[in-house]
Amino acid sequence: MSKLDKIKEKIYSVDHLVSTLNVWRLLEKKIVFTNGCFDLLHLGHIDYLSKAADMGDKLIIGLNSDASTSALKGEGRPITDQVSRSIMLASLSFVDAVIIFDDPDPLNLIKLLRPDILVKGADYSFEQIVGADFVSEYGGSVKTIPYLRGYSTTLIEQKIRYSSQNFQ
Repeated sequence: MSKLDKIKEKIYSVDHLVSTLNVWRLLEKKIVFTNGCFDLLHLGHIDYLSKAADMGDKLIIGLNSDASTSALKGEGRPITDQVSRSIMLASLSFVDAVIIFDDPDPLNLIKLLRPDILVKGADYSFEQIVGADFVSEYGGSVKTIPYLRGYSTTLIEQKIRYSSQNFQ
């Protein structure tokens, strides 16, 4: 099996992830869940995701599909397609599972997966974190992680536009 095939094994369907979660829970693994578009993978994402992974034993990333990303971010997004984004995320050593979802938010996925820890960026308050109430109700934790300043897909996109305008 090639290394790329091994990476792709970390991209799950719903049914496969649910059965894998059952095994992880039998092994008493602490499940961490976060979600996002992760359009242009950058140092801020790596910092955030590695810190999320440090909070438990297994990190699951809910990845917004192309349609979901476009609805959230607007025309011209995503910049990279969901297949590329999912493979890049799955290639990170500290990521255990990636699952693509089409909904505008991950609430249905969170209800299905029931993570021990739900993680979002510190720019969200508890009230703004989708699924926070649900996770808290069954005894799970909701945590936030500060973003690494100066890194965002929007900033990268602005730099590219500025460079291309000055190049012409």
